[in-house]
Amino acid sequence: MSGKLQFERFFWFHKYIKAEKYPNAKDLAGHFEISHRTAQRTIEFMRDRIQAPLEYNYHNKGFYYSDKTYELPSLWFNEDNVVALSLAVRLASSIPDIDTKNKLCTLLEEIINRQSTDGKMSFRDISDKISVKNIEYSRVNEQYYTAVVTSLLQKRPLQISYYSPHTKKGTDRTILPLHLIQYMGSWHVIAFCTLRNAMRDFALSRIKSIKSTDIKVLLPDNLPPVKEFTRKHFGIIQGGKTQKVCLQFTPAVAAWIEEQIWHPDQKTTQKKDGSLQLSFPAGDFKELVKRILSHGADVKVISPKELKRAVIDEIEKMNTIYK
Repeated sequence: MSGKLQFERFFWFHKYIKAEKYPNAKDLAGHFEISHRTAQRTIEFMRDRIQAPLEYNYHNKGFYYSDKTYELPSLWFNEDNVVALSLAVRLASSIPDIDTKNKLCTLLEEIINRQSTDGKMSFRDISDKISVKNIEYSRVNEQYYTAVVTSLLQKRPLQISYYSPHTKKGTDRTILPLHLIQYMGSWHVIAFCTLRNAMRDFALSRIKSIKSTDIKVLLPDNLPPVKEFTRKHFGIIQGGKTQKVCLQFTPAVAAWIEEQIWHPDQKTTQKKDGSLQLSFPAGDFKELVKRILSHGADVKVISPKELKRAVIDEIEKMNTIYK
């Protein structure tokens, strides 16, 4: 039985119940020209699988809803929709909020149970066959994550204590979250900071305390769009003016690098010797230096000079600890 025909039977039966016509299996079988047994199975499915509050009225010889507010759930999901939703739930495994993840899983399981009448698909199959594993990501306090998400959706400011490993100092700030982003497994919130009177990036793992506040935060008229803010920087690290970076990778890793996205505006150029040049804008070199060094002798900084010098300095520091 196709999902479409099944839904038509549900909808017809539901419509007649709402109209207080007290439909029964005989009525359903006659309207759709199906057997009485098939009609009875349809009613049982509505009651047992989609939790319709069906009750039989012996005086009217038909069914009614014990809860008159009941409405049919959204049953127009096809198998492709369920697969897409399943993928979304599995990809959401990096959310540091166990309660939210459990609710997503429960929702998906209910949808699959309502859709799959032949047993071909189950939630356990999906969770066993698809997973996401992040490495070297920053641990986030679950309550802090929930507080940031709630504040973001409700457009309410927060008061946070924030520690910067670069300055090795902590500051108390009032922020208005504008955008939540996961970068390489770690969570960041882009927010307007009243202390700096500008948009700033805050790593959730560096928030030491957090609470909601009734302080009004007015955004300046000249505040740049969030997407523009993030695109101007390598990753989402803060920086001043961006500079064009050009890296050259050896033929040994060129094909691998060509598969990667380092920046939305990157450009690649294949050289005759098989090497690959990768160029993109960057606003800060701290993270970039580490990523360049991770490729060892398979990459060379072409430009700018400041980045080349930063890589050389780091190599020289590394050399001193191995002497």
